[in-house]
Amino acid sequence: MKQKEVFTGVPGMLRPFKEFLEKKGLKAGDQVVYYGCPGTCTPFVELLGFAVRGMDLQQIFVPYVDEQKAQALKLVTDIGMQAGGAAGIARPAAVVVMGGLSMPNVPIEARQVKAAIGKYPDAARIGVCFMNMFEKTGWLKEIEFDLLIDASINPVEVWK
Repeated sequence: MKQKEVFTGVPGMLRPFKEFLEKKGLKAGDQVVYYGCPGTCTPFVELLGFAVRGMDLQQIFVPYVDEQKAQALKLVTDIGMQAGGAAGIARPAAVVVMGGLSMPNVPIEARQVKAAIGKYPDAARIGVCFMNMFEKTGWLKEIEFDLLIDASINPVEVWK
């Protein structure tokens, strides 16, 4: 990665993701495989998937790095992208590593993710995290990304 750009809000995450996949030349039927934590990463994966829904990609969510539990992401009318239904992984055009995997107390190490995505050397590598999590945990020394989206959710204001 050579150039850093700064965007804001949810579109600041989604537009660069979509533009990157378009510039990579992904076409209908190509696979995008997301690796992340069940529950915490899933909503962000669904947002990313929704952003590229018009590309007609085959999108797959993998809990942690357990590809045996991979689930297809499908567009549900009036709802958005939802995970549901077993999916097989075959030559993904892009792999997306979610930053939740690098958080403390998550039972995954960078070497496990590196091994999982390393099976797909031709796939574009994308990292999506919040609050510099990949940098804080040293994962950027272990995994090289073609695109890194590092968002901030500070401050969080709660009114009661």
